[in-house]
Amino acid sequence: MQVTELKVVRYEKDQQVALITLNRPDRLNAWTGRMHTEYRWCLASAEADADVRAIVVTGAGRGFCAGADTAALGGHARAGRYDPGTPDELARPGYGVRPEYDHPFAFHFGMRLPVIAAINGPAAGVGLVLACFCDVRFAAAGAKLTTSAGRLGLPAEYGLSWVLPRLVGAGHAADLLISSRLVDATEAATMGLVNRVLPPAELLPAAVGYARDIATSISPDSARAAKAQLYADLHGDVGFAVARSEALLEQMVQGPDFAEGVAAWSEKRTPQWPTRGAR
Repeated sequence: MQVTELKVVRYEKDQQVALITLNRPDRLNAWTGRMHTEYRWCLASAEADADVRAIVVTGAGRGFCAGADTAALGGHARAGRYDPGTPDELARPGYGVRPEYDHPFAFHFGMRLPVIAAINGPAAGVGLVLACFCDVRFAAAGAKLTTSAGRLGLPAEYGLSWVLPRLVGAGHAADLLISSRLVDATEAATMGLVNRVLPPAELLPAAVGYARDIATSISPDSARAAKAQLYADLHGDVGFAVARSEALLEQMVQGPDFAEGVAAWSEKRTPQWPTRGAR
C-alpha cells in the first residue's frame, strides 16, 4: 500500500539511520488504524532503502504510545467486536521470511534492519507490544510501562504472551500480564524488559548514536544474519541453531563484508562496507 501523506507518524533519515516518530502527542501517541498503517509503511520504506542500516522508533512529546485510542476502545465495546481500523492492503515489512512472522508486530522479526525503541514516556497496551517486538529497548528514567489488558477485560495482545516470557522469563511475564501493574523504567531494566535507562534528555541521542554505531561499525550482512539467527533459533532447537550458524559461516566468509571487515581490522581503520541493494 502506498501512503501519500503521513499524518500521525513522522519519518526522517540521517546518516544511515531512519527515525520513526509516532506523532499524536496530544493523545500520548495513542494507537489508531491510521497509525498502524503509516508505521508499517515507514518500516517498509526503510527496509527498501539500501542506504538505511538501522531504525529508531520513538514518540513525540511526553509519551511513547499510551495504547489503543480510548475513542476506538469505546467503539469496540459498543459494537461488540474488534475493528483494527486498517485498510485491506497494508505494507508488509518482514513478511515472507517465516510463516510465524507473517502477522502484525511479529513481522519485526523478519526485517533485515535492527529496530531500536526509544521509550520516552508511557508505553501501554499495544504501545508495550510495539516496544517488545523491537530488537533493543532504551527507556527514559521515569517512563512507565504496562500491559494494561487486564484492566480493560482483554487478553494479552498481539502475541505478548509469547514475547514477554522470552524477554523477562515466565515469572516476570506472569506478573506483568496477570496484574497489568505499572512498572517504571528502572524496574523494567532489572527484569530485562529494557536494555538501558537514561535521563530523558539523553534518551534519543543515545538511541540514535547506538543505531549509528551499528550502521557504521557493523557489517550489514552480519547484522542481518545475527537478527535472523536470533529469532529463528527461538523457534528451533540447539542443533538447528548450530547447523544454521555453520551454513551461514560457509556462505558469509566468501562475501565482500568479510573481506572488508578483515582488511579494516588489520589496517586499524573504520570499515567501508560495500553498498548493495536492500536484501
